Amino acid sequence: TAESGLAMWPSLLLLLLLPGPLPLSGMDDTAFPHLGESSQPPPRACPLRCSCPRADTVDCDGLDLRVFPDNITRAAQHLSLQNNQLQELPYNELSRLSGLRTLNLHNNLISSEGLPDEAFESLTQLQHIYVAQNKLSVAPQFLPRSLRVADLAANQVMEIFPLTFGEKPALRSVYLHNNQLSNSGLPPDAFHGSEAITTLSLSSNRLSYLPPSLPPSLERLHLQNNLISKVPRGALSRQTQLRELYLQHNQLTDSGLDATTFSKLHSLEYLDLSHNQLTTVPAGLPRTLAILHLGRNRIRQVEAARLHGARGLRYLLLQHNQLGSSGLPAGALRPLRGLHTLHLYGNGLDRVPPALPRRLRALVLPHNRVAVLGPRDLAATPRLAELNLAYNRLASAHVHRRAFRRLRALRSLDLSGNQLTRLPMGLPSGLRTLRLQRNQLRMLEPEPLACLDQLRDLNLAHNRLRVGDIGPGTWHELQALQVRHAPVDHTVPRALPSPFLPQRVPNILVRG
Repeated sequence: TAESGLAMWPSLLLLLLLPGPLPLSGMDDTAFPHLGESSQPPPRACPLRCSCPRADTVDCDGLDLRVFPDNITRAAQHLSLQNNQLQELPYNELSRLSGLRTLNLHNNLISSEGLPDEAFESLTQLQHIYVAQNKLSVAPQFLPRSLRVADLAANQVMEIFPLTFGEKPALRSVYLHNNQLSNSGLPPDAFHGSEAITTLSLSSNRLSYLPPSLPPSLERLHLQNNLISKVPRGALSRQTQLRELYLQHNQLTDSGLDATTFSKLHSLEYLDLSHNQLTTVPAGLPRTLAILHLGRNRIRQVEAARLHGARGLRYLLLQHNQLGSSGLPAGALRPLRGLHTLHLYGNGLDRVPPALPRRLRALVLPHNRVAVLGPRDLAATPRLAELNLAYNRLASAHVHRRAFRRLRALRSLDLSGNQLTRLPMGLPSGLRTLRLQRNQLRMLEPEPLACLDQLRDLNLAHNRLRVGDIGPGTWHELQALQVRHAPVDHTVPRALPSPFLPQRVPNILVRG
């Protein structure tokens, strides 16, 4: 009607006079939060109880999981499931995670039956896989070509396959130690097409000979704690970049090695052959070798000819062999002009070996049968800084007063566990450590300790000294002496009278 139309005009006029359109409850205002939404970004999808510190990382470590977690984002590149109770890996779950680069399954209960052959087919970007400390009896038949590090240690693996580690051009490190691998479980082409492997650990398995066809790119090879009795001829002929070779705790005999075994290893620096059954030093040692460990074998004699090629040797360890009086004849070590340290403890040597290398810095000879120390026994080693003759058969009457005269660089001297009744004469003035415990010392006189103003460590424990056996002024020049073990007979006071002590030492500890 006309009246109703007139009634609408005031409202329309008001709308026309407004400066702009009326807002519709804020729905068109971009700054206004919509219903059910937050001003913060939406929460990141993450499996229950796991943590996802980054968009590409899922950490489910140590949650006692028994089933593979769901809701893992497809964007995951790093997935940790270590320290759980997983027994199997579902293929359908893994196949979703095609972008994975790191998969950590360390310390679970995964068996070979719980690891389908096709488990890793879709993980075409995987670089690091850790399946150590599980229940695998055989290795996966296939691992991705993109792999760089593979750790299958501490399982029960008895067999690997050609494509487990083969055809992996980027593979650098393989860890298979603490398994049950025998030579029959390693195919000849186990590492074919993987020419970048630098570290291979096969220690603590059941190998009876060094596997052939090892990668030529190897720099570190661990084969300790096996049953190896032989290195086949040519087995190490291509490993020219090998720097460290560990063969200790095996069953190697002289017949299991030949003159060519190590001769092609032109980069070898460390060779450990300890705890085997060798009776001679191996032949054909390379010039680059710096450390040779031959301890706990059955070596009776060291021949200079066997060491001729190893002229760069710095450390020679021959402890606990069967070296007797003729075990190290004069000149045996002459080729080793740069030798720094010689370990000979636990043999049957009755004298210091003659004609030792002139640059020798440490001579370790405890637990032998050395009974005499003549004036020239140590004359050839003027640079010696450490000399250990503990637990031999040295008596004071057979230690010449000039035995140590040429050792001006000597800093540590250990004569403990011998049969000395008095301090040796002619001790070097630069000596800082002197160990004489467990001898038969009955007196201390000032003269042997004169000029030892740098001596810091003096151990006289378990001798036969009494306070009255220590002459006045004995400690006068020992101004650098710190708290040392100087036990006398347990019947005397626990601290020596102050007149006997150097000014900087308040007391000398007494041990009964």
